[in-house]
Amino acid sequence: MRTSINLLTYLIYLPIVIVLTWYVAHILFKNSKVFMLDIFHGKSEIALSTNKLFETGFYLLNLGFAFVIMEIPYAILDKQIMIEHLSTKIGGFCIYLGIMLFFNLYLFFRGRRISKTKKIVTEIAAE
Repeated sequence: MRTSINLLTYLIYLPIVIVLTWYVAHILFKNSKVFMLDIFHGKSEIALSTNKLFETGFYLLNLGFAFVIMEIPYAILDKQIMIEHLSTKIGGFCIYLGIMLFFNLYLFFRGRRISKTKKIVTEIAAE
């Protein structure tokens, strides 16, 4: 009986973290194309390729973390403990995913700022 509750916990946890990761990545990288095009001055091939590489890294890092923290080190005895355990795991993962989202946004804004600064310096040097 104890093993089946642990297994049920895993079967609930995995789809939730996978869908959460997919949703955040989908929203982030769909909207970050604009930043990448701006950073790479409209060169769509390099911008979209770089965006896809960022997206792949985002998936690998976040799903990897979700799998690492998935372990349940003790036997779950009842459904109340299962729900409490799931809320802790999924809540912690959501916080981590939010931090990663804002870190990626920081990188996009930083890249955009550096790109604009270089463009201004290049225009001034050309005059």
